[in-house]
Amino acid sequence: MVVQQEESSTTPPTTQLTYSIVAPVFNEEETIPHFYARVVAVMEQLQEPFELVLINDGSRDNSYQILQSLHRQDTRVRVVDFSRNFGHQVAISAGLDYAQGQAVVIIDSDLQDPPEVILQLIERWKAGAEVVYAQRAKRDGETKFKLITASLFYRLISRITSVEIPRNVGDFRLLDRHVVDALISMREHHRFMRGLSAWVGFRQEAVLYDRHERFAGTTKYPFQKMLRFSMDAITSFSHLPLQIATTFGMILAFLSLIGIIIAIALRLFTDAIVGQASTLIMVLFMGGIQLIFLGIIGEYLGRIYDEVRARPLYIVHHLLGLEEEEKVTRARQGIRSPRRTVK
Repeated sequence: MVVQQEESSTTPPTTQLTYSIVAPVFNEEETIPHFYARVVAVMEQLQEPFELVLINDGSRDNSYQILQSLHRQDTRVRVVDFSRNFGHQVAISAGLDYAQGQAVVIIDSDLQDPPEVILQLIERWKAGAEVVYAQRAKRDGETKFKLITASLFYRLISRITSVEIPRNVGDFRLLDRHVVDALISMREHHRFMRGLSAWVGFRQEAVLYDRHERFAGTTKYPFQKMLRFSMDAITSFSHLPLQIATTFGMILAFLSLIGIIIAIALRLFTDAIVGQASTLIMVLFMGGIQLIFLGIIGEYLGRIYDEVRARPLYIVHHLLGLEEEEKVTRARQGIRSPRRTVK
């Protein structure tokens, strides 16, 4: 990981942090100041030390400049600036890597998830829960198509995986430090953080809330990204596509055997089989099925290849207010030292 660090005008506090708020940022220049103000207003009610870890996931607007300004005026704002866009789930993982709080809250910076709900998550955590996920009771501003496909996705994932992943739950949640440490140890590249949070176990509870419309800007999850996200979720937690391919192949082989017997009988005793049209149709059909199954196998092989290459999940370009935490993070990931550090 190549890291370039920038010095802040003031030194970050060394007090043991109780809370870390982790939020990915991607082209959110209109939203960031409002997000910061609401989060700080909520957290200051607790009168306990906290940090706001913002991950700039390769934004192409002025998001990073705004994050720099926020860090200069408030050293509780810490910034991880990626060298390029690595994706929402990887940005969350980076936030967990750098978060130092005893309780870590993951929340999107687009203000669809209201920061005021954080107080309810913390209340459950103080009562003994180790994972408190925010479950959507209402979803404003989303199309019927997205609501229907999301519902189908959660139904499918609950049926084909052995892990119980709650429905209508996004990444908005609170994680105890023990849970965070467990998640940090898992470095797989195709990440589905909601599934991983459920897979690790621990005591998990839900808090219902109403999800709002975007404060500004456009969605960062168009249909193509949602489809890829769904594929990552299914292939990360289920072998069902491979099992379907095997089962369907056995069924087709059995039907083909019966068809061969019938064809031989008809050829010997009747004139029912004339020409090659039916044969060509069956060959094309079987060829199509084989290509589909090869694609499924290739999808899993591609994921194996990604893991074998062992590339880092992300590359950090700049750090603001996280210079000491960088040493801890690198130790967790087994990285000896950066190749180049510029101050």
